[in-house]
Amino acid sequence: MANALSFKRLLTAFLVILLVLSGLFLLRGYLDGHFQSIESFRAYIGSFGLLAPVVLTIIQAIQVILPVLPGFLGCIVGAGMFGAMGGFWCNYIGISAGSLIAFFLARHFGSSLVRCMIPLEKYDSFVAWLNRRRSYTVILFLAILLPLAPDDFLCYFSGLTGMSAKRFTWIIVLGKPWCILGYSLFFAYVAK
Repeated sequence: MANALSFKRLLTAFLVILLVLSGLFLLRGYLDGHFQSIESFRAYIGSFGLLAPVVLTIIQAIQVILPVLPGFLGCIVGAGMFGAMGGFWCNYIGISAGSLIAFFLARHFGSSLVRCMIPLEKYDSFVAWLNRRRSYTVILFLAILLPLAPDDFLCYFSGLTGMSAKRFTWIIVLGKPWCILGYSLFFAYVAK
């Protein structure tokens, strides 16, 4: 039991350090102007050479965890640089990983973390909305499936509900690819 508790603490500390470093990475990119336009973001990702797909995947995960960048920016750049399918996989893996991490962060740290991530007026309205719904699983699946839903916030809120991690993972795995695939195909076609 003590070993499991020590492992959880070590894992939590590692995740917190990783999030802080990732946040600093994003902040530096933002301050250097790399996220101001599609062209500047594309040049930034391209500057990583062979690691460009990995960097895009990581940035897409971080933008879910720290919802300060629009996710569609990565979808546009990914499809333009790596084609429809290459962009799709970078974005799908990154956004799905970020969604799962957000869920587990909320599950572990509770509402105090979620309140820090989301402005108070939005938090209260989301909680009120969530409490009025009987079938949150269906609503969450539809929100994840459809474009322009506040999925990043919903991932955090889902971590506060009684939803199992397995159910949440299946919702992300089955619902997330369709919108990202649509974006990837559209942006790859527009980029030609």
